Amino acid sequence: MAISVVMPALELTQETGKLVSWRKKEGEAVAKGETLLEVETDKAVVEVEALADGFLAGVRAKEGDVIAVGRTIAWIVDKGESAPADEAPVVAVATVTTPTARAAESAAPSGDAAILGAKVKISPKARRLASELRVSLDNVRGSGPGGEILASDIEIAAKSPSRSAAAPSLGARIETLTAIGRLVAERTTQSWTTVPHFFLVREVEASALHQAREKLAASAHTNSGAKITHTDLLIALVARVLPQHPRLNASWTPEGIRRHAKVNIAIAIAVNDGVITAVIPNAHVGNINEIATQRHDLAERAKSGKSRPQDFAGATFTISNLGMFQIDSFTAIIPPPQAAILAVGAISDRVVAIGGQPVVRSMMTLTLSCDHRVVDGARGAQFLNDLAQAIAEPQKHLH
Repeated sequence: MAISVVMPALELTQETGKLVSWRKKEGEAVAKGETLLEVETDKAVVEVEALADGFLAGVRAKEGDVIAVGRTIAWIVDKGESAPADEAPVVAVATVTTPTARAAESAAPSGDAAILGAKVKISPKARRLASELRVSLDNVRGSGPGGEILASDIEIAAKSPSRSAAAPSLGARIETLTAIGRLVAERTTQSWTTVPHFFLVREVEASALHQAREKLAASAHTNSGAKITHTDLLIALVARVLPQHPRLNASWTPEGIRRHAKVNIAIAIAVNDGVITAVIPNAHVGNINEIATQRHDLAERAKSGKSRPQDFAGATFTISNLGMFQIDSFTAIIPPPQAAILAVGAISDRVVAIGGQPVVRSMMTLTLSCDHRVVDGARGAQFLNDLAQAIAEPQKHLH
């Protein structure tokens, strides 16, 4: 039986995907679980696996094409079988758009007849983008199902020579955001304007944390060659403290507060086009070597643009560490629907008072951003207190 290969929906708000490359050629054998193609989304380039054995046939898209989610782009067929002539999928290989959207796509008339005399069809994302870029919808032709205007159509219109010529020149230029940069802008704006943030700041002594890292680094690298970093130690410690504070490992929903049984720590990773957050699942049960290996692999895939969909899924708490950039402290914006994010500053020698006497200690500033709908000040403070104790005695928690 022929199985359709469709442009997958790898993100909740994804409308289109760019086909970066085919890993298999027309007529070539395909095994279940093999990487079949690479797709570029708003976050990164991800690999899409085949969910069946067979042969690749009926390839309808070439590398570089931007394709609507749910559109059939090829088939996996049995030996000697031909690809179906129509686009109706028999079994979807990846997540597709909703049945309603696909029905509208197949029923919509083609050409200008689809939009003449009708209300302009435009996705919410495209409408927001048109407002931001001040693009008039009058001269935008939609490339989506039934002539729907997509975000990519707005971006093309914004770059058109005629529009650029009409715009007044003020001696400045517009820097077009990448897909990742635009996504970060949209989501941070959404979080900052809809989530009631409050912030707790705590200075902690990091001498023991630094010594633990030096001791572990001196013993050996992990099997993958990953060096154990301060971030790895913080991931492990935060993951072991969070189960004692379930409101910090929770999410806000319209129905109420969802407490998560697992601790999946997301880490902020700087890439060329912005910042992404990749997830270490079940960090509360992973040992330090496993965490270091996973963190290293996630960072390598993110920086090379080879992240996988599962790299971004299921985060319950986020850590953002700017200590390596010599930033003393900062506040971070919560990534919804998570309840909190921990911002970590640099470890540096500071003069502090101990027993009424000035002494020099290695100190670090932690800033906890909390969603006040889920976490109150007392709960956040108790979490930071327990985390500070764990940082003061890391060996007790890293067995």
